[in-house]
Amino acid sequence: MKTLPLKEAFLAKATIVRQHLNSALVILCFIIVSMCLPACSKDDNGGGEPTGDYYFRAKIGGKAVNFHSVNFQGGGDDNRFEHIVIGGVETSYPASGPVPPSLDFEIWRLGGNITAGTYATPVEKEMIARYAIQKTEGTLIYNTSYSDDVFTVKIEAISKTGIKGTFSGTVRNSAGEAIDITDGTFNLPYETTINP
Repeated sequence: MKTLPLKEAFLAKATIVRQHLNSALVILCFIIVSMCLPACSKDDNGGGEPTGDYYFRAKIGGKAVNFHSVNFQGGGDDNRFEHIVIGGVETSYPASGPVPPSLDFEIWRLGGNITAGTYATPVEKEMIARYAIQKTEGTLIYNTSYSDDVFTVKIEAISKTGIKGTFSGTVRNSAGEAIDITDGTFNLPYETTINP
């Protein structure tokens, strides 16, 4: 039996190992590509944007507004909604100048679960609605904490997919001036910013 010098023996074994490793890499690449290709689709809209008719609309003091940069966020323990926030701004953000007025409302039930149903102030102490107007001297805030005005949110459906419902009510500033918000309606995906 002929023995190879140590260097040649090592190179012969390394060549065999490389061939097996290359075969394993080819198989691994094939598996990864096979798994990724079905995830691609001609119907993919390319930007992660939600499909469907999503919106956050209301009349603010009688003026119809289709809000921009709208977002629905929430969360809690055990896959529950212990806290939710929905909000947006009246127009797209300008390149310079003041931020447009914004509207948001939030509901929280620490240890509980926010489900489909009706939520209203002042009965619901764990709820607030805010309308903010940016001015050069500061932010003028109207909300539901200054008075016993009624602000109602009716949630028709809520899940980690999205939320749908209606809202209306009155918000007031610290000087007692009120703004009525009517015909509010929303249909939003979860944690995705929407622009009309």
